[in-house]
Amino acid sequence: MRNIWAICKRELLSFFVSPIAYFVITGFTLLVGFFFFNYLSYFQRAQQMAPMLEMRGGEAPNLNQYVIEGVFQTMVVILVFLIPLLTMRTIAEEKRKGTFELLITSPVSVGEIVLGKFASIAIVLLAMLSAALIFPALLVEFGNPEVPPILSGFLGVLLCSLGFASIGMAVSSFTENQVVAGVASMVTLLLLYVIQAPAESLGGTWAEVFQYISPIEQLQDPLRGVLSLKSMSYFLSMILLGLFLSRRALEAYRWR
Repeated sequence: MRNIWAICKRELLSFFVSPIAYFVITGFTLLVGFFFFNYLSYFQRAQQMAPMLEMRGGEAPNLNQYVIEGVFQTMVVILVFLIPLLTMRTIAEEKRKGTFELLITSPVSVGEIVLGKFASIAIVLLAMLSAALIFPALLVEFGNPEVPPILSGFLGVLLCSLGFASIGMAVSSFTENQVVAGVASMVTLLLLYVIQAPAESLGGTWAEVFQYISPIEQLQDPLRGVLSLKSMSYFLSMILLGLFLSRRALEAYRWR
């Protein structure tokens, strides 16, 4: 545990000494804020038309559905592009500089290296999401949304972002070029994000498979306030798969 924490602190220092962490956190918060106020404006317009909808048998606009779900879904889209900026340098840059050889020959196991680096990214992601949580908090303070879907949605987005980070770190483990790692991570996450799109046209077993491995589909339950075993096990499996691939890639590199 001491080695993991030492590596984690080292990575956090490198994140916050460079402008990467500040750029990513600030950019993420500004983008989420922009979309939050757009969704809120859309909700206000829908409220003005609510009497007409109710007269026609429709339902009144729901604050959680119109604003909270939209904000959390937008967070995931933004994270698809920002997480590769955090993960692309974790291992690829150290290989390029030659510092990874010193780290891997030190009395630290490969598993500790992977967990330490992943923990540092997890802390940065938690800081990002916590900063953006101020917008749903404004609704709780000045509006009347349902709080459980906000909490479960936040947990779902956090687990999804950790899954994305573990995949990005695994991609970074297979290359020495951080640009290649960043682009490959972004492409991989984009494919995961849109993988449910062909499900409707395929139908049958393949449709079920694509829907199951889609993080967007698995986020639906947490966004509605339901922490289902299926969704939680999916995101934990994604995290563990990324960490496993990272470890295998580094073990192979160690014995070259």
